[in-house]
This record gives sequence, structure tokens and C-alpha cells, in this order.
Amino acid sequence: MRIRSSLNQQSNGCVGAFTLAEVMVAVVIMSIAFVSLYAGIFFCFGVTRSEREDLRATQVMLHRMEGFRLFNWDQITDTALNPTTFFERYLPASGANPASGLTYTGTVAVAAVTLDPPATYASNMKRITVTVLWTSGNVPRSRNMTTYVSKNGIQNYIYSLN
Repeated sequence: MRIRSSLNQQSNGCVGAFTLAEVMVAVVIMSIAFVSLYAGIFFCFGVTRSEREDLRATQVMLHRMEGFRLFNWDQITDTALNPTTFFERYLPASGANPASGLTYTGTVAVAAVTLDPPATYASNMKRITVTVLWTSGNVPRSRNMTTYVSKNGIQNYIYSLN
């Protein structure tokens, strides 16, 4: 019995290899994949930093708003107890770099309530707006929060434990 060798089979024992063009195409594809992966990770870190700063701004505004619950009607407009501008820090400066950290600049505006149509109780209400400004990178950002306070509101129910 005679066995013929296939024409597709290499009889001299040479091993096939990739050409230079195939290797260069593979390198380009892998480079694009790694650059895209790095850009995606970098973007995610930026979004996380921005969300942390936004959450801190919300905490600062809420802290100021909660203070109004403790003031009586006359203290709400008292600028000694409730300053119109304030500063809060996020990631405060360390000993190695005193300029590090982020500063939130806030303003508090207490205004009379104007209703349309006018209501009889409008003179017994105040509108309080807290605005927080900060700069993230080179981008200025701001958030604000508004609430209403009534002359006969919850601040009248503060009691002493004595």
C-alpha cells in the first residue's frame, strides 16, 4: 500500500510565522485598546472627583439650612449669628502643601416672601437661599438650596433639658 502525501502539507519541516505587516497591525490594535482603556479610567476618576465635590457642597448647604431650624424669628436676619458669607474647606491643607484642598464660598440670602396673588400670611414668612461656589480644576461650579421659614414654625418648640 502506497500513501501519498498531501499537497498542502509542508514536507521540508518549515514552521509558519507571522509577517511583519501582521505584527504591526496587531501592535496598532493593542495600542488603541490600551489608550481607550486608560482614557476610560481617567474619565471615571474625574467623574468621581466631581461627584464628591458636589456631595460636599450639598452637605455644606444642608448644614447651613439646618442651623435655621434653631433660630427664632428675630435671629434669622441677625448677621452676627447668621453671616451672609462663609467659607468651608474640603480636603483641608496638609502640612506639606498648605495650598492644597478645595474652598467652598457660600452666601446666605434672607428675603421677604412675595406671593402672587398676595397672601395674608406672607409677612410671617421668609425665603432663605444658600448658594455655594467653588472651582474644580478651571471650571467654576455652583449649587443653591432654597427653603421657607415661618414665624410660627418649628423653632418655637425648642426646649431645655433643665
